[in-house]
Amino acid sequence: MFAKDGYSTIRNVSIIALVLIAVGVYLNHWSSFILYGLAIFLELFTLYFFRNPKRNIPDNDNILLSPADGKVIVLKKVDYNKYLEGPGTQISIFLSPLDVHVNRVPITGKVEYAAYFKGQYLVAWHEKASELNERSEFGVKHESGLKVFFNQITGYIARRITFHIKEGDSVKAGYLFGMMKFGSRMDIIVPESVNLLVKEGDVVVGGETILANL
Repeated sequence: MFAKDGYSTIRNVSIIALVLIAVGVYLNHWSSFILYGLAIFLELFTLYFFRNPKRNIPDNDNILLSPADGKVIVLKKVDYNKYLEGPGTQISIFLSPLDVHVNRVPITGKVEYAAYFKGQYLVAWHEKASELNERSEFGVKHESGLKVFFNQITGYIARRITFHIKEGDSVKAGYLFGMMKFGSRMDIIVPESVNLLVKEGDVVVGGETILANL
């Protein structure tokens, strides 16, 4: 299964691959094999990147799930978050170009805040990437009243964010809501009272890894 947000890219790359093959056939030269190889590489990498594997999402509305595949690169206290309106704990997940890049809602609840910001393209692990890079931001309130903030952040390679949720939507943990293309980062900020089950260096799986029990 492939991510629907990648259909247009898959189509365009397929056209380019066919053109490369056609040029190779026309040239009928040893160098044609380079064009064939490039066409096959582009097509296979694109299909691999936009894969959307089935996930075993826990049927539990009282957990915090990882919104993305990748590696936890930051786990720290933050003094203030504009949605939480107070101190919290930030978990940052870095997605390499080889990770699955579809994104999932980390918590069941109602979307109270959603915003998109144009910005710079610092490398995703840069300390200021959360503040300066192009990003989308979301705030979801759980039925218990607990608020969770999360955002999609583009990196130096990633230059495209897609998302399909808005303020007022009711969402469920594990729900597929968007994608970041070609290497990026996701931040989740929770109230400091939440006891997290992960640490820096952990590899997490979107929609399956439980970050905390609420």
